[in-house]
Amino acid sequence: MSLLARDAPAEEYDEPVRAAVAEGAAPEEIEELQRAKVLALRVRRALEHRRRREIELEALFETAGDLAGLQDVDAVLNAIVRRARTLLHTDVAYLTLIDPDRGDTYMRATAGVVSATFQRVRLAMGAGLGGLVADTSSPYATDDYAADHRFDHVNDVDSAVADEGLVAILGVPLLLGPQVLGVLFAADRSRRPFARDEISLLCSLAAHAAISIDGARLLEEARAAVRELDAANTLVRRHSRAVERAAEAHDRFADLALRGGGVDEVAAAVTEVIGGELIVLEGVDDAPAAWREAVAASRAEGRAVCRDGTWVAAVVAGSEEFGALVLRGRRDLEGADQRVLERAALVTALLQLMNRTAMETENRIRGELISDLVTNGERAGDALRERARQVGFNCDGEFAVVVAETDRERLHRLAFAAGHLASQSEGIAGLHQERAVLLLPGEEAGAAARRLAKELAVAIGQPVTVGAAGPVSGPERVPKAHAEAQRCLEALTALGRCGDGTSSRELGFMGVLLGEAEGVEGFVNNVLGPVLEYDERRGTGLIQTLETYFANGGNLTRAKDDLHVHVNTVAQRLDRVSQLLGNDWHEAEPALEIQLALKLHRLIRS
Repeated sequence: MSLLARDAPAEEYDEPVRAAVAEGAAPEEIEELQRAKVLALRVRRALEHRRRREIELEALFETAGDLAGLQDVDAVLNAIVRRARTLLHTDVAYLTLIDPDRGDTYMRATAGVVSATFQRVRLAMGAGLGGLVADTSSPYATDDYAADHRFDHVNDVDSAVADEGLVAILGVPLLLGPQVLGVLFAADRSRRPFARDEISLLCSLAAHAAISIDGARLLEEARAAVRELDAANTLVRRHSRAVERAAEAHDRFADLALRGGGVDEVAAAVTEVIGGELIVLEGVDDAPAAWREAVAASRAEGRAVCRDGTWVAAVVAGSEEFGALVLRGRRDLEGADQRVLERAALVTALLQLMNRTAMETENRIRGELISDLVTNGERAGDALRERARQVGFNCDGEFAVVVAETDRERLHRLAFAAGHLASQSEGIAGLHQERAVLLLPGEEAGAAARRLAKELAVAIGQPVTVGAAGPVSGPERVPKAHAEAQRCLEALTALGRCGDGTSSRELGFMGVLLGEAEGVEGFVNNVLGPVLEYDERRGTGLIQTLETYFANGGNLTRAKDDLHVHVNTVAQRLDRVSQLLGNDWHEAEPALEIQLALKLHRLIRS
């Protein structure tokens, strides 16, 4: 108790035991002195720990007071690292903050650091000791950084640590609730194990620091907000009358939009409010070069721009472009009137977007109907016919089935253009399996395919390949016609005729290969129809003559022997064929189709 009372050094606590041994004290007495010594040393350590905690707590209170008095973020951060270095008696202290834009941590404040490289170091989340602390929100300590393999080492960071000569490092997170603001470090240039009390002390300092950092940041933001509010207040007072005028104009535009007004009404409202002459450009490709440049500038700036006394406001909604408004005759357009023009452009874009959305909704309904007809047409009932009737399409009338294809990047534009073109002929269109499918009443399949290939290509600025089949009647015929149109499109692609349009019948014998069994008879009638009709009406043998002529390689002498007629008779019959089929029937390509049609005709009759 005497030793404890005068706070004697630890080595003096062995002296009573040594004196008792020297005096020859009994073993029981020596053992009792040993127990007293151990107990006294434990009391001494507890007192030392309590004194140290009192000093640390006092320092923390002082730190909290110092930080509370600081209002500048940089001053707060520098005070934190200086106090951390002092409290833990380390060579170096430093602080990193999380960069939310880059997703890593960067050096923000240091104390005792001499290396410029170390002051510029950045560390990814989860990498290195600091990245691990930031990623896990937990403190981490190492007494030998270079030899510690419990975390991922990063070459750049290891090099910076080596330049600074750091060995022992303790890092704790700067926590604001669940959010990690950064990491606070204390480090020595020699090996040093960090005790639990030291880790706890640095964590406490980090907690105060996080609150102070957030408070300083909020204070700066508040000051900035106050400055902005003051500026806005001044502007509001200066332009109050102009703002009221602009608001009144905006109300008129909103009323037009809510009651379904048109773009022309918006233009009329603008000229009534601010005067001048307003031109609505639906597209800018054909506009004068100066206007095109002004539209691009307005789109980039998000404001109306003036070029040579003409004001231009781009009509845009997000990334969608709907043209521009061009105001002439108001060179001295004031700020409020400029906003009126900009609001008019916004309302115009809204009206255009509403109109397009309504059209897209209608196209989606038509597209769903197309998909059901293509996939379930053979099992169509009254419900499917009623859906078609509601969108203005008669499933039981005759119509061509057309399939159009382009690259996937322009698929949306293809669907929109196909729907527009289909509506012009009272047809319907939609997407199915990344191709546009159109049902077009009153059109011949081949002519419709060629027309659409041209018009769709112009509409989307990209070649469009089109295959067609039909005409057919009834929803139950749609699936087969759609399959034939698809095969026709694929044949065009295989033949290198991308961007072209045709029907399977127009592909000749390729159409027979692509079509169903019904297409065989159609092919024969398309090629030999006039000759078959002549033979049936006159009782002649032109078909037999053609078969014999081709069978003998075009030799009239051998053909007349097989037919048992005079050679002049063969020649006369072939002249009649020329009158019926055209003078070029014996040329290579027509002759090939005629021979194929003759063979198919024979198969049909057998």
